[in-house]
Amino acid sequence: MNTDAAEPPVVLLHGLATSADRTWRETGWIDILGDTGRRVVAPPLPGHDGPDAPTEPDAYVGFEAQVAALLPEGPIDAVGFSLGARTLLVLAAAEPTRFRRLVVAGVGDNLFRRDGSSAVLVAALELLVAGRADDEVAANSMVRHFATLASSYGVSLGALSALLRRPDPPDVTPELLAGVQVPVCVVLGDADFAGPAQPLLDALPDAVHVPLRGVDHFSTPRSFAFVDAALAHLGLS
Repeated sequence: MNTDAAEPPVVLLHGLATSADRTWRETGWIDILGDTGRRVVAPPLPGHDGPDAPTEPDAYVGFEAQVAALLPEGPIDAVGFSLGARTLLVLAAAEPTRFRRLVVAGVGDNLFRRDGSSAVLVAALELLVAGRADDEVAANSMVRHFATLASSYGVSLGALSALLRRPDPPDVTPELLAGVQVPVCVVLGDADFAGPAQPLLDALPDAVHVPLRGVDHFSTPRSFAFVDAALAHLGLS
């Protein structure tokens, strides 16, 4: 248990198909936060820890609990991007006393959509794994981006597909998010497909919004405005 409530560690959770190194180290986050004197914890998410990660969906049952086991006991501050942000919100709803402040980026209205986009991504990844991707899959810029990310950082496409097909993903609903009782900073690019931010802001009891002008989803971690917003929200600037 961290006994110094004024200086909790800062947890950084990356997004789908990428890594802590790409999201947080290469963009300077780990060095910047380290320079403030904070302990920084940036674990790989389950399914992202190498080419031998499990490729069966049942291996990711209780994904959020698996992530929770990687974190300090608390209290902690945390910053999450995309899948990492979604995971932090679910964890904070379940264990509000474990967190002090949250910064979530690359999430907004997409958390509440049930439009089948995840299933489309899974199907495309499975075609790539099987070597049967057709022209439509090859031309899908989002699928191509995730596949390129995974390939660059040794992440298994089969593991990603299994993670997305896990049998027990919790639905993120306004009712669930009402349990997030800590201050949250929602950072979202105005060119991000995850937006708009307002439905998420409306669902959180204590939230502020920092828009990123001209920033899309995948360029968010490199945004200096994102870094500045996080430092301000965590009381480090």
